[in-house]
Amino acid sequence: MNINVQAVKFSMDDDQRAFVDKKLERIKYAEDLITDVLFTIKYDKKFTCDCTVNFRWGGNAHVKSEEFDFSAAVNILVDSLDHKVKKEKDKIQEKK
Repeated sequence: MNINVQAVKFSMDDDQRAFVDKKLERIKYAEDLITDVLFTIKYDKKFTCDCTVNFRWGGNAHVKSEEFDFSAAVNILVDSLDHKVKKEKDKIQEKK
């Protein structure tokens, strides 16, 4: 699983990077199903987080969140990302 975290229009410090990495550990349970995680955080008066997850079978999931607080934006995004990944995983297991 490749994880690419990118900051746009601001410089992400080490604490913020560690926070994002810690939150992304929530989807480690599906690491054999995921090929790429593209995580972009943009700052323009508020933080906008975009994340695209590419699955092994060619599907993908895209989630987005906007908040004024960095950690709140990441938390909301990871919650919805976790939900989407679980949904995809369940869908694939049903087909087997």
